[in-house]
Amino acid sequence: MKIDRAVQALAGLCVVAAACDLPSAAHAQAYPSKPIRIVVPFPPGGTSDILARALGQKLTEEWGQQIVVDNRAGAGANIGAEVAAKAPPDGYTLFVMSTAHTINPSLYAKLAYDPVRDFAPITMLVATSQVLAVHPSVPVKTVREFIAYAKKRPGELNYSSAGSGTQPHLSGELFKTMTGIHIVHIPYKGAPPAMTDLLAGQVALTFATAPSAVPYVKSGRLVALGVSTAKRIAALPDVPTIAEAGVKGYEAAGWNGLAGPAGMPAPIVEKLNGAFVKILRMPTVASYLSGQGADPDPGTAAEFAAYIKSEIVKWAKVVKASGARVD
Repeated sequence: MKIDRAVQALAGLCVVAAACDLPSAAHAQAYPSKPIRIVVPFPPGGTSDILARALGQKLTEEWGQQIVVDNRAGAGANIGAEVAAKAPPDGYTLFVMSTAHTINPSLYAKLAYDPVRDFAPITMLVATSQVLAVHPSVPVKTVREFIAYAKKRPGELNYSSAGSGTQPHLSGELFKTMTGIHIVHIPYKGAPPAMTDLLAGQVALTFATAPSAVPYVKSGRLVALGVSTAKRIAALPDVPTIAEAGVKGYEAAGWNGLAGPAGMPAPIVEKLNGAFVKILRMPTVASYLSGQGADPDPGTAAEFAAYIKSEIVKWAKVVKASGARVD
């Protein structure tokens, strides 16, 4: 009798344990049962926004559930990050991370979030490149020609960026360090005005994100000398990498990935990962994004988590070398 009671008690504990394990497989099967919000920490029209809307539309087609893009721009992409980090970890708030969120820990004295501790990585979405683009009035066609031209004019050439500490700024500082040239950084309040002044010839060059630079390069309004990634990009196949064009070892790749608040149930993370990996591998989606200068690069949640940590270490060195700081 005592043995029977013990078995019954143990069985009861197992039932309770199984119930306490929710949300688990049952939770994931029911998910999603309401609209999903994707927080984008930049204004409409940028790479993160384009991604969220294009992939969100496909996810709606796959799951039949509405996807709402919530643009929370400001403070170097930190406002949107804080909003997402503090949301309930139930899978109904997602977040488009970017290179900015691995630069900011070294750039800002204080952050209201931790890019490793406060997020549950889901998958890398795309790899993006910076395009070293010059105004047509600058009489050069290659990276080597530009370096020689700049060395004869120390301090005379200005380059624009979306602001101090942004990836275009740090890509420029890395280029300066590796080539020994002296070009002057002109920070703007966002990428659009930085590009506007370059197109007007008010500055000589910029390191622009590929999606923003590609249309102007193809129309002839800018001259692309090189791309910052280790490989050439599909959107500009004839433009060499900066490394192969003469600056050996140069690489300043950008990226966007998908995450949720820390504490999301593993089955929901796995379900989201599978859905977005599938979407990114669709030929129509891959072709569209590559044409925009954003090459799909999906993987596992664990791979994305490891990549985030490695990027924090890499950009900390660049920030230190550049002396950039935002308080």
